[in-house]
Amino acid sequence: MHLGRTFVIAANVFREVIRDRILYLIAFYGLVLAAATQLLPWVAANTQDKILLDLGIAAISLLGLLVAVFVGTGLVNKEIEKRTVFVMIAKPISTAEFIVGKHWGLTAVLAVLVAAMTGIFFAVLSVQQIPFPVLSLSLAALFQILELSLISAVAILFGVLTSPVLAMLLTLAIYLMGHLSRDLLTLGNLAKDTALSQVTQALYLILPDLARLDWKNQAVYGMELMPSLLELVSHAAYGLIYTALLLAIATFIFSRRQF
Repeated sequence: MHLGRTFVIAANVFREVIRDRILYLIAFYGLVLAAATQLLPWVAANTQDKILLDLGIAAISLLGLLVAVFVGTGLVNKEIEKRTVFVMIAKPISTAEFIVGKHWGLTAVLAVLVAAMTGIFFAVLSVQQIPFPVLSLSLAALFQILELSLISAVAILFGVLTSPVLAMLLTLAIYLMGHLSRDLLTLGNLAKDTALSQVTQALYLILPDLARLDWKNQAVYGMELMPSLLELVSHAAYGLIYTALLLAIATFIFSRRQF
């Protein structure tokens, strides 16, 4: 895989997605936070600070998820529908460069979105004079980028396999199941049914364990609840390896498609 060609594809995806007014979500996020600062004192007089922390970081995750799902599932299908995929294939660009370039471009967009919204979040908290753990929230934002990158790989994989609408539904299902995979494993261990236990263990191994990349709750309560550096590195490596595996599968399937 030639990195230069991959970066060119990634840059084209980045510019294309930015031109689709995705950055308007940043303004929307700022308006939501501004409205929340005015409304929360009326409905939660004693806990508005903690609620604003939860709302701010959860909104970043939700908006990022929407971009990853709705944009990611259409990245490849858009090229197929416009017939531009024939031009890409005719050039000296490998399937791996095409798929990875698409993913890197979308990940770059998501990184910009998360960074910008996190900056707005910090600014609003500072203006409102609400104390917040800068380090743990920044770390949670970084892991949100890793999680969204993984979900983008899922979206691209399903986008290669099926129609955009079905790909969106399947990607959202993987996101939800990924956050519940540990609960499913616990349920299987508590059950006395051997078959159910084996099924839940298999699902846990197959589905991404997104709890490894989700530090929102821990971040709100500060670094004292955050894991060790070694654990953080292992979780980040898990996300990167799982993402690479998904992209490898998407590349293999795309290379076998007939256009």
